Amino acid sequence: MDQQEQTGAVAEETTPGVPTRGQTDVLLRTICADVLGLSDEQVAEFEEDTGLFGHLPELDSMAVAGLLTEMEDRLDITIDDDDVDGEMLETYGGLLDFAHGKRTAG
Repeated sequence: MDQQEQTGAVAEETTPGVPTRGQTDVLLRTICADVLGLSDEQVAEFEEDTGLFGHLPELDSMAVAGLLTEMEDRLDITIDDDDVDGEMLETYGGLLDFAHGKRTAG
């Protein structure tokens, strides 16, 4: 039995030069903490189904603009107006899927 089997960890497939979903997750959590003024502990508890817009008082319509701008800057992505919808901002998992998709689409 190898170490991965012993720990139950699931390794992500990696392609050189392409960020993993885990790498995107770490950066996105940092962005959320910085932009929304959340503690690292609070952001660490985010799960795929953690509600964002409409659930976090810190994430109001003004904060959305700041969040998207920081995502563009720190994740080196471009977010078009047409990309932004309620589904993308509904849960942390939705936002992570969106961000990771943008990072790997290039």
